Amino acid sequence: GQAADVDQHAEADSEIVAEIKALLDSRIRPAVAQDGGDILFDSFDEATGVLSLRMRGACSGCPSSSATLKAGVEQMMRHYVPEVTRVEQTI
Repeated sequence: GQAADVDQHAEADSEIVAEIKALLDSRIRPAVAQDGGDILFDSFDEATGVLSLRMRGACSGCPSSSATLKAGVEQMMRHYVPEVTRVEQTI
């Protein structure tokens, strides 16, 4: 059954996305909020492992801090959610 495979795939995806969102809310957003910024989940491509996040606020305008922030977020995401291979910033 292909239908069963599709269902399993969708469930696994939503579980990963739930983990990503939980990590964002519990660890990443509070840290970014201290600097007056915010990070929002945009999308996760399970096939490639690319996580897209929207970064807003104090840090979004300056490339140096957003690069530092992105690197930190990527490191944390890859540690806690091994399915994530890369973090990309969307505007």
